[in-house]
Amino acid sequence: MENSLIKSDDLITLWGIIVIVAAMSIVLEQKYSWAGKVSGAIIALVSAIILSNTGIIPTASPVYDAVWSFIIPLAIPLLLFHVNFKRIWQESGRMLLIFLISSVGTIAGTIISFFILKDHIPFLDRIGAMMSASYVGGGVNFAAMTAKFDAPEDMVSAAIVADNLMMATFFVILMAIPTLSFFRNRFPHPHVLQVEKESETAGGKTNAESFWKRQDISLKDIALSIGTAFFLVIISFKIAGFFAELIPSGDGVSFGWNLLNGLFGDNYLILTTLTFMALAFFPRYFDSINGSQEIGTFLIYLFFVVIGITASIPLIIQNAPLLLVFVAIIVTFNLLLSLTAGKLFKYDLEEILLVTNANIGGPTTAAAMAIAKGWKELIGPILVVGTIGYIIGNYIGTTLGLWFGTMM
Repeated sequence: MENSLIKSDDLITLWGIIVIVAAMSIVLEQKYSWAGKVSGAIIALVSAIILSNTGIIPTASPVYDAVWSFIIPLAIPLLLFHVNFKRIWQESGRMLLIFLISSVGTIAGTIISFFILKDHIPFLDRIGAMMSASYVGGGVNFAAMTAKFDAPEDMVSAAIVADNLMMATFFVILMAIPTLSFFRNRFPHPHVLQVEKESETAGGKTNAESFWKRQDISLKDIALSIGTAFFLVIISFKIAGFFAELIPSGDGVSFGWNLLNGLFGDNYLILTTLTFMALAFFPRYFDSINGSQEIGTFLIYLFFVVIGITASIPLIIQNAPLLLVFVAIIVTFNLLLSLTAGKLFKYDLEEILLVTNANIGGPTTAAAMAIAKGWKELIGPILVVGTIGYIIGNYIGTTLGLWFGTMM
């Protein structure tokens, strides 16, 4: 949008707007109960959509490219620094199973939706890769698959609009489900009942403000967090680049070689894998660093803003109606399978909703929901379990994208 009030080459102003909108969203989420229920992520998305679609800021700029190229890679390891493999099973083993089942719902929904609409939506193989990865691990995986499969910019923008609208709608549905008697009568919901009993003891603070309380963070913590994240990003991208050149790929190469190239030559897959290896070998080092979760989450909020900025309403009118159908089918299968499996294996309603949220929106949005709802005991486990989606989401998206590509 070159006729926007702020031009695409006004880099400092655009950076300022992105950072200010992200900061505003976090402050609102922690200060006002209504904002906490909506979630800071949705506030950031909607605010950015308004700014870009009213002509205040452009929908394309090198600033946004920088967020995709540098901010997201840094956010991934920062969000993973305090994940402990032992805690995954000790604290989150129960939720891990339903999370994986929920991921199967995403896979099934993507495959069915692809075969229904592949003759009606161009580049659906690439869009399917992006959405399947995104709806297992969240927006970080969408960014990774977008960079990998190089779909046309207009289709990516349309997919982002469809995704944003679907996520916003889906989050509202997830927030409403615990209040409906239909679900209360069919699923145990102990955390909802506990919050209702303790509602009068809020103490004037929102749930988000209580969770993101002040930490003991030093200059050394900030230096180690950012420095270590940069180190992991550099090493991972170099390793991925080496394998991308070593392993053959292309139209004339078999599916197996293309798959191997896609897996071992993928920057984000290597980054998440290498980060987890570092966590496994040096747990004390990462446990000694404070603030990485806060820094990583703030960077993810910058990403939320950029997603909203690039979502053009005219694009959804022109290109996204069928994409909305596409993502709606995926989300519906995910939710239905999660609820069915949760009922069969006697999971609490809160656990089912959080793993579904973690699949569709990522661990940060799932944690935001847990914070907003006051399900304090589930905040840590869903953050731990949800980070698994960062790894398996990219594998799933890569595999489905390459497979779909053979059928277009």
